[in-house]
Amino acid sequence: MMSRSYTNLLDLASGNFPVMGRERDRRRMSRVMTVPGSICELDDDQAVSVSSDNQSSLAGDRMIVVANQLPLKAKRRPDNKGWSFSWNEDSLLLRLKDGLPEDMEVLFVGSLSVDVDPIEQDDVSSYLLDKFRCVPTFLPPNIVEKYYEGFCKRHLWPLFHYMLPFSPDHGGRFDRSMWEAYVSANKMFSQKVVEVLNPEDDFVWIHDYHLMVLPTFLRRRFNRLRIGFFLHSPFPSSEIYRTLPVREEILKALLCSDLVGFHTFDYARHFLSCCSRMLGLEYQSKRGYIGLEYYGRTVGIKIMPVGIHMGHIESMKKIADKELKFKELKQQFEGKTVLLGVDDLDIFKGINLKLLAMEHMLKQHPSWQGQAVLVQIANPMRGKGIDLEEIQAEIQESCKRINKQFGKPGYEPIVYIDRSVSSSERMAYYSVAECVVVTAVRDGMNLTPYEYIVCRQGVSGAETDSGVGGPDKSMLVVSEFIGCSPSLSGAIRINPWNVEATAEAMNEAVSMAEQEKQLRHEKHYRYVSTHDVAYWSRSFLQDMERTCADHFRKRCYGIGLGFGFRVVSLDPNFRKLSIDDIVNAYIKSKSRAIFLDYDGTVMPQNSIIKSPSANVISILNKLSGDPNNTVFIVSGRGRESLTKWFSPCRKLGLAAEHGYFLRWEREQKWEVCSQTSDFGWMQLAEPVMQSYTDATDGSCIERKESAIVWQYSDADSGFGFSQAKEMLDHLESVLANEPVAVKSGQHIVEVKPQGVTKGLVAEKVFTSLAVKGKLADFVLCIGDDRSDEDMFEIIGDALSRNIISYDAKVFACTVGQKPSKAKYYLDDTSEVVLMLDSLADATDTPVTSDDEPADSD
Repeated sequence: MMSRSYTNLLDLASGNFPVMGRERDRRRMSRVMTVPGSICELDDDQAVSVSSDNQSSLAGDRMIVVANQLPLKAKRRPDNKGWSFSWNEDSLLLRLKDGLPEDMEVLFVGSLSVDVDPIEQDDVSSYLLDKFRCVPTFLPPNIVEKYYEGFCKRHLWPLFHYMLPFSPDHGGRFDRSMWEAYVSANKMFSQKVVEVLNPEDDFVWIHDYHLMVLPTFLRRRFNRLRIGFFLHSPFPSSEIYRTLPVREEILKALLCSDLVGFHTFDYARHFLSCCSRMLGLEYQSKRGYIGLEYYGRTVGIKIMPVGIHMGHIESMKKIADKELKFKELKQQFEGKTVLLGVDDLDIFKGINLKLLAMEHMLKQHPSWQGQAVLVQIANPMRGKGIDLEEIQAEIQESCKRINKQFGKPGYEPIVYIDRSVSSSERMAYYSVAECVVVTAVRDGMNLTPYEYIVCRQGVSGAETDSGVGGPDKSMLVVSEFIGCSPSLSGAIRINPWNVEATAEAMNEAVSMAEQEKQLRHEKHYRYVSTHDVAYWSRSFLQDMERTCADHFRKRCYGIGLGFGFRVVSLDPNFRKLSIDDIVNAYIKSKSRAIFLDYDGTVMPQNSIIKSPSANVISILNKLSGDPNNTVFIVSGRGRESLTKWFSPCRKLGLAAEHGYFLRWEREQKWEVCSQTSDFGWMQLAEPVMQSYTDATDGSCIERKESAIVWQYSDADSGFGFSQAKEMLDHLESVLANEPVAVKSGQHIVEVKPQGVTKGLVAEKVFTSLAVKGKLADFVLCIGDDRSDEDMFEIIGDALSRNIISYDAKVFACTVGQKPSKAKYYLDDTSEVVLMLDSLADATDTPVTSDDEPADSD
């Protein structure tokens, strides 16, 4: 039976989440359930987030681990009445518990590897929650097919392994119905998480590409929930990833996490590059931690390769020893040098490239004929693989050809095992192998080399008749395209596409001096044994705690629809400017100072027409015409543009080029607010900027009277940003002895005289009013970018410096909801103009313009 909540899931797949209120006729479920309930009972589509003021029903932190599959094995009972469940000892998720605090409860949410009849699902859910602390997610068959076999395996998995869908037969075209199923499945997982969730106490750790949009569903419900995500596959370069039609939806969903983890810096770098090119976000590195500022939240980036579970490997070795598998294999390969490959059977593992390299090695080094054996274990595919039949046929043909050419009675150079191999049998093969060869053309991590290293070290504290504890040397030939490669500095790294080089690497590995093999092994073993799965999970939890430390200090709320949803995290004192409050303060005051930025404040940043509208001119005339007001436009633009645009405003003050030039009203002359009059430094700065302009397509130089600006807003974002960083260092070096400041801003690098800031304009106005005996008792300052922060800072210090009235009402306001030194915000320029219009309506003084002269006092 299909639940009622499922009927509206496909509405979500397009990214347009319905905003639903709390229906009075729905029964609310408790946050923590002893028995899993029906999904349809959940008020799951609420856009309103649960407040963090709710008391938790459980004491202490918990970890909820969410993955596509639970770490369980399931099989039908012999009498066909019910199911038997046991832990999957090979599951990485099960092992991560070892790195978490002993008193931290761990719950698992995921699907089962078997189909459970709907009639049995409630009983199975209750049993698994009680006995295993697992919460199963039962997906309808039609969703599973399109979600897992469809979008995950035919779209995401190939793309993340650098396979583009050039034709319907090669990777498959994008199918939106599969994307809809993917979103629907992720939503169902989120509902199961919500059933057992305590928002204040729980950490939620989501795993792998199957659940990349899950953070959005959880963040919509709980703004302060601590969410981590770890990607176990590669993350492709931006040139590959940008081909995905839902690229931005997935990126924005991942950014709803607090911490996003990757195995290697390359994968993280690709993700950051995608965020930069597609979302305009730049990362920052502080004290060794990488973070993305996203609407006031810092999304941490974690780089930590996963490890293995040492205890599990050693226990499997003991089992292999008891079953005499090592002894059996040792006898089978007596007098032979064994090279070993252990791979899943898929198109990215490069199995046939390994076979071709072995063939080449036997041809080039005939001494290995009759001596060297390559044992290749091919684990069956999980799910329906792409081009699987072709791969199998190619491998079989290569094995047959090589064995026919180089084989002889009692010797086959290729031993191909295409069946499931138990963990203990795999350990036995590791123990007899002189070298493990990994030729994957792309792989997320690949723990085969780690397992091999531990097996060659022997069983700790065990003396065995079979000699399992003896080997203490190992050699690795690994592809440079797998995640574990950077951490294995003693391995021979190869480009698997270069068959000849791979063959030479295999020969070098097995021919190397015994002492060097031992030294390389010892180095690898030290790393693998200390960087195990417990170390990985402990490190990830510590970074989650650090990243989420400010969750309950800041004020958080969600905005946006669909996958455009994001949480804005702001200082508790940062709030929206109330028009009623500011109008009341305005009416009661007698000496007012008003400072307005231009672009992005009273004029939309992306407007093609840069001159102010007639409405803005009218408002400014009303405000500046009041004798109790001192009104200034404080802009980075040149004085020529400002003079032309605001010529109708007789009493309006203008500050050009961030305050280098200042004019109190139209009939007065421009003043220079800096003592610097020597601009010889421009002759040094401009050639440097010109060289970067010539090398950076889309960039240009803007020359002002007091400053020179390099702009790269139309250049490639990644290259422009890189060039800007390089130019900043270059200019600081060239201009080290000049009285200038070199600063970077949004898509600009600017050189200007030292001490010239918008803040000095505010200070000059306050001082002038104080000299006249009219200390400002009302201050309004509005701006939208980094240069306006200087004004906010001066205004914030003005009270303590006694340059404004002790009881002054101060309104420092930024445009847009973002971190700022201002205490107020307005959403956009239209709200700014509306607020100014309200102040103008409260002003009784006639306007002062060319058309309507001011009344004389």
